[in-house]
Amino acid sequence: MHIFSPLAGSVGRIRTATAVLVLTLALTGCATVPPPDDSMNLAQTQLQAARDAGAADYAPVDLGFAQDKFQQAQTAMAARKYADAANLAEESRADAELARAKARLGAARAQIQSKVQDNTRLRAQGEQAAAAEPAPAAAVAPSSAPTEDMPAPDSSELSAPLPGAGFQTLPDNGQQPASSSSIQEVQP
Repeated sequence: MHIFSPLAGSVGRIRTATAVLVLTLALTGCATVPPPDDSMNLAQTQLQAARDAGAADYAPVDLGFAQDKFQQAQTAMAARKYADAANLAEESRADAELARAKARLGAARAQIQSKVQDNTRLRAQGEQAAAAEPAPAAAVAPSSAPTEDMPAPDSSELSAPLPGAGFQTLPDNGQQPASSSSIQEVQP
């Protein structure tokens, strides 16, 4: 005869549930995040672009942050902590982009400063050259050669206005002229 107790059935169910849980955790551990190869490659590319842009000269702190995070990402990859490696690679990429932008800005500022110095030097040379040259002869002494006067126009040319040109007088009663197209504006 079998005696069924409520505890005997519960222990079997607990063992089965525990076995299923352990198996699920084991399979989940195998199905982790894949290696972030693309993120690592992109971060490495951005680091090289920052170095090429002169970040070592113009943004050494940001470049150092990017390099440190990339090394940490490589260490996480070696330890198979792919989620951490992916995050560190993205941070490294962002720091490298910032370093590259600051390097480009620094290089542009240096180029502008160089152009300003060149302009200042050229301006000083031009002023020195102007001060060293003698004044032009025409400005110093008036020419002693006689000048010819230009003949005046005939009085008939001065008194007769050209048709359709010049100013037109308005009648005193305040009426507008018949056509406004006949009035021409004179601009200085």
